[in-house]
Amino acid sequence: MNKKGLLLILATALISGFSVFINKYGVALANANIFTFAKNTLVALTLTALLLALKKLPALRSLNRRQWGRLALVGLIGGSIPFLLFFKGLAMTSAAQGAFIHKTMFVFVAVLAAIFLKEKINKNFLIGGLLLLLGNLLALKSFNFSFGLGDGLILLAVLFWAAENVLAKYILRDLSGNLVAWGRMFFGAIFIFGYLAVVGQAPQLLTIDAAQVGWIAITSILLFGYVITWYNGLKHIPVSLAATILALGSPITTWLTALNTGKLAAREMYSGILIVCGLILITSFDWLWKRAKKYVRL
Repeated sequence: MNKKGLLLILATALISGFSVFINKYGVALANANIFTFAKNTLVALTLTALLLALKKLPALRSLNRRQWGRLALVGLIGGSIPFLLFFKGLAMTSAAQGAFIHKTMFVFVAVLAAIFLKEKINKNFLIGGLLLLLGNLLALKSFNFSFGLGDGLILLAVLFWAAENVLAKYILRDLSGNLVAWGRMFFGAIFIFGYLAVVGQAPQLLTIDAAQVGWIAITSILLFGYVITWYNGLKHIPVSLAATILALGSPITTWLTALNTGKLAAREMYSGILIVCGLILITSFDWLWKRAKKYVRL
């Protein structure tokens, strides 16, 4: 297993868990579409500055038409459509149900990766994946799960993100992680702005106040760290494994909240344990088993 890729994806999971925790205390815009566009645009500009600083603009100019098309597709199915679907769905269902559906993304990524990238799904992944699902299910405040239109929109967003991850893994064979991250955010911002213009929401960009600008800046920093670590890490490890490691973000958020409030419910503790055990089984079981057998022989 590539250690660099693994460490980068672990950093992505850490940023993800921290971002969810921070978002609970931020002052977001009333219109989630405006908020998403503003964040994506700021991150796209930051990534453009990074490419300039690293003198990577010649790499952009050398892209052929097919590569440009694939980057635009990543922006469409990863950086725009699913965000619009997700926030619309979240307004129609509970946050807990939305979070659970989102956490099932690794299942769809694994299936798509097995079909299109020929990644193998072994028994450790199946058992560990079941533990991840149980852990996230346990995090629900209620097991009275009713699937409505909002849940369907979130599920559709998850399917778009799963497809984008698999596509990104494919084009990372030829492109750098920074370029793919830039494509996702740059084209994603363009597509979202087009949507805002069509539905007449674009003028709301002029109503953003100073407090909201500050919050956009904070969340953009986290989003920048997320996409940089994610796509650069994804270049080095299987996408099914990377998507699974992201599940670590859930217990990280729970533990940060517990440290802040001084309270940790038993259900949340057991949920975190199940998720961590599932991740260990998927990522490290073979290594731990070999070490254990070696120790027994000694």
